[in-house]
Amino acid sequence: MTQGENDSSVPNGQMERREREPMKRSYSVENGYTGKTRSLVGDAKFEKLVRRESRLSFFNQESQDIQELSEDEAILMESLQDEAANSKIKLSLLIKLSNAVLGMTSIVKTVEVQDGNLVHLETREPKAGGLENVVMEVLLTVEIVKDRILQLISQVKTREHVQHVKAVGCKRATVKGVWFPRHISELDNCNHILTKFEPELDMNHPGWSDGEYRARRKMIADNSFNYRHGDKIPTIEYTKEEIATWDAVYAKVFELLPDRASSVHRKYLSIMEKECGFGLGKIPQLEDVSNFLKKSSGFSLRPAAGLLTARDFLASLAFRVFQCTQYVRHHTSPHYSPEPDLLHELIGHTPIFADPSFAQFSQEIGLASLGASDEEIEKLATVYWFTVEFGLCKENGSIRAYGAGLLSSYGELLHALSQKESVEYRAFDPASASVQEYDDQAYQDIYYIAESFEDAKAKLRVWIGENLGRQFTVRYLPLTQSIEVVDSLESAADIIEEMKLQVNQLSSAFEQIGRK
Repeated sequence: MTQGENDSSVPNGQMERREREPMKRSYSVENGYTGKTRSLVGDAKFEKLVRRESRLSFFNQESQDIQELSEDEAILMESLQDEAANSKIKLSLLIKLSNAVLGMTSIVKTVEVQDGNLVHLETREPKAGGLENVVMEVLLTVEIVKDRILQLISQVKTREHVQHVKAVGCKRATVKGVWFPRHISELDNCNHILTKFEPELDMNHPGWSDGEYRARRKMIADNSFNYRHGDKIPTIEYTKEEIATWDAVYAKVFELLPDRASSVHRKYLSIMEKECGFGLGKIPQLEDVSNFLKKSSGFSLRPAAGLLTARDFLASLAFRVFQCTQYVRHHTSPHYSPEPDLLHELIGHTPIFADPSFAQFSQEIGLASLGASDEEIEKLATVYWFTVEFGLCKENGSIRAYGAGLLSSYGELLHALSQKESVEYRAFDPASASVQEYDDQAYQDIYYIAESFEDAKAKLRVWIGENLGRQFTVRYLPLTQSIEVVDSLESAADIIEEMKLQVNQLSSAFEQIGRK
């Protein structure tokens, strides 16, 4: 939330955003990064690894008198770090028992000893193929103060007839314990991370030995670092060398777009040539492109100094904001860049973001990321990779490209549509795409084909509803450019009133149409 706003769900003492820990390690191979070049999916995997290690290390050090924490318990306690020690938390545990009666008796006694209140108790027969000697599974929800959660879990684990304990839910923690931007201005807090894969740090980068290029990149990055919400996007006076690089890529890709690119991409690229200065001899300015997108689909651009964390990047999409670099790849390598640059962003991404339907699809990936776990962020980033970056779609019985990674790279575009035996084409399925491994060093072997953007949105919504673990939903309020958390009947009341208004408007429209 922003200054001057009030959120009744947050106590006064917790109104300020918590300071988020920066990544302690650079995104380098030496530190465990799995790829040789940066990508959204690679970042998500690396961030999950680092956070998992730090969580286990920190909470096990802080809890010397308690059994060693599992990763799930460490995640739970991390999510509660903003809660006061005596705040009441609703905690859900899945417990497996070898003796139903004696086990239940000991569990209830343990909850009583820890001054917890029993909220919900549900039993079921154990699933086949599980632990031996388990005769009953219990879903237990208790209300307990934060300070006693670890003691409760530890004591339940030690009971004689308890075979396994897992923390499966914590209602208050999911909303307040995980920070995410609530207003578009809070994207100012989603900062770029310095990485090994930048020209001054990576010996394999095309610009590593070019001091002038590195200084140029730093100057452009400084402009982005200083940008704040509400500012005009800085104008960059591009050099003749940079314009020549743009021309080489634009001309080559533009030549291949007919019969290969989605009609949606070609439609808006044609409009942007007239309204935003796309074409040869000049690099468009982000401010002009952003203003066009606002009118077309409600999307906007925000200058980025470089690659963000996967979580911060996806969070920006929730506000229909695309974090966009302003630097140009090195002139010696016009058709390859180890990280996204302005050419990739403008030629590949921005024309398709002008389409309202695709804009909605991208925003829904972003909304799903707010409050998501590290594992869920990795899955969402992978879905983004196989759609927004490398997606294919059907048009009039033919396969067309809509992913920016294809539309800004003539080599990958030709490969994706080559119909070679080595290339596998799959119908878009978020469940499959979210766990599909990829190779960032070579052309893709697998591509997902959407029947349409509407079909892709429908499948994405079903998958999110069935697989996201958070115990709340969120919606974007375009008038205030803010995120509303919907986690109670009270918070859903506004949505119901809006739906009534829309139904009345639709009814009036049908009446007017019927009179013609």
